[in-house]
Amino acid sequence: MTSRTDVEKALLGHATYRSLGEQRLSPAEERFERARRTSGLWLAPLIAAVFLALPLDMAPSQQTLAGILLGVVVLWVTEPVPIPVGGLIGVGAIVLFGVVPSDEALAPFGSTTIFTFIGAFILAQAMLKHGLARRFAFRILALPGVGRSTFGVVVAFGGITCVLSAFVSNTATVAMLLPTALGILTVIAKLLQDRGLVAEDFDPTRLRVGAALVLMLAYGASVGGLLTPVGSPPNLIGRGLIEEATGEKISFAQWMGTAVPICALMFVALAVVLLLLNRPEIRRIDGVEEYVAAQRAELGPLSRAEWNTLIAFGITVVLWITPGVIALVAGTDSSVYDTVSGRLNEGVVAVLGASLLFLLPTNWARRETTLNWSDAARIDWGTILLFGTGIIFGSLLESTGLAETIGTEANDWLGLSSTFAITAFAVVLAILVSETTSNTASAAVVVPIILPIAMAAEVDPFVPALAATFAASFGFMLPVSTPQNAIAYGSGVVPITTMIRSGFTFDILGAILIILGLPLMVEVTGIG
Repeated sequence: MTSRTDVEKALLGHATYRSLGEQRLSPAEERFERARRTSGLWLAPLIAAVFLALPLDMAPSQQTLAGILLGVVVLWVTEPVPIPVGGLIGVGAIVLFGVVPSDEALAPFGSTTIFTFIGAFILAQAMLKHGLARRFAFRILALPGVGRSTFGVVVAFGGITCVLSAFVSNTATVAMLLPTALGILTVIAKLLQDRGLVAEDFDPTRLRVGAALVLMLAYGASVGGLLTPVGSPPNLIGRGLIEEATGEKISFAQWMGTAVPICALMFVALAVVLLLLNRPEIRRIDGVEEYVAAQRAELGPLSRAEWNTLIAFGITVVLWITPGVIALVAGTDSSVYDTVSGRLNEGVVAVLGASLLFLLPTNWARRETTLNWSDAARIDWGTILLFGTGIIFGSLLESTGLAETIGTEANDWLGLSSTFAITAFAVVLAILVSETTSNTASAAVVVPIILPIAMAAEVDPFVPALAATFAASFGFMLPVSTPQNAIAYGSGVVPITTMIRSGFTFDILGAILIILGLPLMVEVTGIG
């Protein structure tokens, strides 16, 4: 007799990496997974060794870094070891092969993004432990018309994510909404289970609707982050470099006027891609309104722990939003914005907000607080390590000059001379770089490459550089491509193969929209 799956335990346990023995796979799936994971054991070192042996005209440190990075990408794709361990192997190889000293290699682990992860994950743990995420999930599902179909749930959740990420950092948006997404998935999975639409012992982490929902969260934040100059760090980096090189100022309104139509089309493309490639197991969820109403009534009023979690979460979100609000009122060039955005760093805000959970009491007589350290210790440290290694590779691509070498060599080989060709090259290069580094690193590396290429070809660099800035927020295939991807992968419901397939498709569609749509919108709005 098969045992009934505990949906909440399976979905809220954050089992990011699971070996074959921990998964329920069909015989065909198991053969594929075994072959994929075994191939990485010999393919990764082989590709790295072959690349290192090639007689290339580049600095030894650049060739060594490129060879190691290729090997690590193979480890990430094939998963012969857990993905975070693959990154750590690469970091160790960087030091052993003398690319940079150990202190320099490991310094990026102190990045503010790492602390954003830690603080946000602790806040999410409290939301999951005390049921606040489930309460939020029911509230969204109770919105008129939303809860009647899985398609509606995915699209509505993506729309909420897009709007929020225009003013709150993409990482913070995904981190604060992930518990709600998992709560929604828990409701849908239980509904499938209660109605006998899945096996009693089914694995809820392998539901296609779960992958679509969580990927919509991650990718939707990247799309929404393009809507405003303050929506994502690459926007500010790219805008600053463009203004410095061209002398043309880009106002908040000009940026939004250019970005809104493009992002709207991107969102439509995203919804189509995710819902076609990860077609939900059930489309109509008839009776969900009654189910949700009954569950909300059963939850009762907010508990003391939920109130505390809501207070900590609310303070964190307000502090995350404040720089964006000031940018709207005073502009990003104002001294007030510089001061506030510098002090309300999203990583510092995240850890301070998380710290409140260990101060706000649930039972003062027994000195019990909202969270204890054993709760915090259960956050997904693997994802934190994984993204830390991604930041390391991103910083080394810039510091060793490898990214610039790749860009200039590609330009010499392709012989770019027109605005369209340079714009297409800028978009493709930015996406490729962002696949293995953070989007911030991609903008910082690629835009300075594109500006002199365009000027040398006597082409106005504005459109190619702006296209590179937009494309830097892409790179959806791997967990290390963006912090949002890392958080989505850390949910445990998005297999690496699903992320690669969905991300690759959206990369192509997004690149086409930027290449064709951005020059048109620049012409319409007169920006630059």
